[in-house]
Amino acid sequence: MKLVIASDIHGAADACARLMAAIEQESPDRVVLLGDLLYHGPRNDLPADYAPKRVIEMLNSIADRVIAVRGNCEAEVDQMVLTFPCMADHNVLLDLNAPNGPRTLFLTHGHIYGPGYHNSVDAWPALPPRSALVYGHTHIKVSEKDAEHDVWVFNPGSVGIPKDGSASFGLYENGSFEHRLL
Repeated sequence: MKLVIASDIHGAADACARLMAAIEQESPDRVVLLGDLLYHGPRNDLPADYAPKRVIEMLNSIADRVIAVRGNCEAEVDQMVLTFPCMADHNVLLDLNAPNGPRTLFLTHGHIYGPGYHNSVDAWPALPPRSALVYGHTHIKVSEKDAEHDVWVFNPGSVGIPKDGSASFGLYENGSFEHRLL
């Protein structure tokens, strides 16, 4: 299973266009979107390339490959314009072909469930050992094992408003996560 994982686009159209080019280049089985897709929210500055209507067009063009969850900036109107489900608080994927056996990937934004890193909520879902907690929300890249929970924790960073200055997405393939810069 090959996944492109992205979060926190926040309506940044030029950044989303770079993500779309990366998706085309990587040719993943699925594209995981971890919320905060169209709007910047009251705590963030407006991205310089803010154009949510352009982002809608781009994301709808890959709707057949998208698995999405709701971020804290999503609203019912987002579901009205996006042609893929985007209002679930979490989703779960099972990688049956992961090295060392099946692996559960718990997908969430980070404001309801999260590992407590970098201002994400500290609310762990019940997960089997060797699972992965995949979240966004903080706009900060993370890829590390949480030994206390025996779970891999992965945050792809932010496409539209990165807090570390480098827009990014994640790639999951052959049971491993990595960051890619945009």
